[in-house]
Amino acid sequence: MSQPTEDFDLVIWGATGFTGRLTAAHLLEHQGVDGSVRWAIAGRSAEKLDAVAEEIARETGLDSSGLPRIVADADDATSLGALVERTKVVCTTVGPYAKYGSKLVELCAETGTDYCDLTGEVQWMRRMIDAHEGVARDSGARIVHNCGFDCIPSDLGVWFMQREMQRLHGAPSPHVKLRVAASAAESRVAPRRACCSSSRRRRTIPRCGASWPTRTA
Repeated sequence: MSQPTEDFDLVIWGATGFTGRLTAAHLLEHQGVDGSVRWAIAGRSAEKLDAVAEEIARETGLDSSGLPRIVADADDATSLGALVERTKVVCTTVGPYAKYGSKLVELCAETGTDYCDLTGEVQWMRRMIDAHEGVARDSGARIVHNCGFDCIPSDLGVWFMQREMQRLHGAPSPHVKLRVAASAAESRVAPRRACCSSSRRRRTIPRCGASWPTRTA
């Protein structure tokens, strides 16, 4: 049987941030460092990555000393390229994505590396699709946006509500509004920056009808 060419199945890019750290703790708890998923944490600072590894070890009671760590910078295409080449999938929690995420999407599309994020930045997603869809189709890369709180509760909420509207009234609702009254997660800087970045563009939010390429496993 041929050996995998990548070092990892998954790299968490932005593991020293709030959401990245939660993701790393979840993986450590469910996979350990020598489970069926070969994974690593990545960020700009080796010292901060070491600190995250120690913190999630204390929280889970599991040994993280063997957890691989990759140092890379969103502003350094060479280091990002080296990261992308080492993994099958990049899961990135580094936002705002319009400021820090474009080069990573480009590199994943070029190399055929699968990618997921938790962005809610619709204008940026549209730009990424327009710029890289053809390349991603050719390389086989699966680029998946909208995997976070901005998107999943709203998408599933609309689906559930429309299903109930069909069941109870025989027709879908023509309008759906979402309001978040409270959140258990603390407010962070990145979502506020993304909000400000989007609000400065005085133009209509584009329709994201196009989809990224899909690939059978």
